[in-house]
Amino acid sequence: MSTDMQTQSETGSGRVRLGVSACLIGAKVRFDGGHKRNRFVIDVLGAHFDFVPFCPEVAIGMGTPRPTIRLVGDLESPRAVGSKDASLDVTDALRSYSVGAASRMEGLSGFVFKKDSPTCGMERVKVYNDKGMPDAHGTGIFARAVQEANPLLPVEEEGRLNDPVLRENFVSRVFVYARWQALRRQGLGKRALIDFHASHKLLLLAHSPRVYEELGRLLSRLDTADLDALADRYIEQLMLALKRPASRKCHVNVLQHLLGYLRRHVDSVNRADLVDVIDAYRRGLVPLVVPVTLLQHHFRRNPHPYISRQVYMNPHPRELMLRNAL
Repeated sequence: MSTDMQTQSETGSGRVRLGVSACLIGAKVRFDGGHKRNRFVIDVLGAHFDFVPFCPEVAIGMGTPRPTIRLVGDLESPRAVGSKDASLDVTDALRSYSVGAASRMEGLSGFVFKKDSPTCGMERVKVYNDKGMPDAHGTGIFARAVQEANPLLPVEEEGRLNDPVLRENFVSRVFVYARWQALRRQGLGKRALIDFHASHKLLLLAHSPRVYEELGRLLSRLDTADLDALADRYIEQLMLALKRPASRKCHVNVLQHLLGYLRRHVDSVNRADLVDVIDAYRRGLVPLVVPVTLLQHHFRRNPHPYISRQVYMNPHPRELMLRNAL
């Protein structure tokens, strides 16, 4: 399996593509010749995404097995040297590769990094000072380059994907960003931007009522503003807002908002059931999937054009079951 893929190439499947640290999908690229195969990445995400694997160490020719490296010096600009032999310094090679690879990721809609890695660690990577003492607030050289060159790209570490809230949030952002990329490829127009925003309104409301209002005001200036500049500002604010996981309180707000569209179409008994199940979610007695599924049932029987286009109702494939633990 290649670990230095050309990310511009098409997979041919039409599926969303994720960058991934190659060891997480079973590639034997670790320093000891092993891998760190992650079951959730392979078995769950792999059923819905196409992976583009990267291993910076192998890409610069270090091979497997190889001497281990660690980060030393400044937290913001550490050097990568041998853990046992400091004369082994691969900093320049890693930075050169990382900057080049990071500039060719337009075809990716997200990235899953290997935690703690001196190249791929997204956060909490150990950086050692001149006395050999570690400071666990560093970022891997490759992960830093990817994030700096692609600030909108949804990224996560495989360890943090064990958290159901972070897991659902990451996958939701990946699909939003993939839809935005598709919109840009098709050619952005005022109508298309308004339609994109309209379909993501309730999802945005669940994450940030403040940004929900701000983006509405931003789009009200479409007729007088430069479209490309406004679109860049729009997606920057949207992705930043979505990065913050939606709170239970905000989800309840959206659920009650959805209920409002059914008040004239469901009888008092069904309305009481909906109120009860939303309140049960508010109190943490049932997961989010329960009130959403019940609302979907009623909207199938009482279709509404605005609700039918809302990403919030189905932000990711149901088979992922990401809302079952929220």
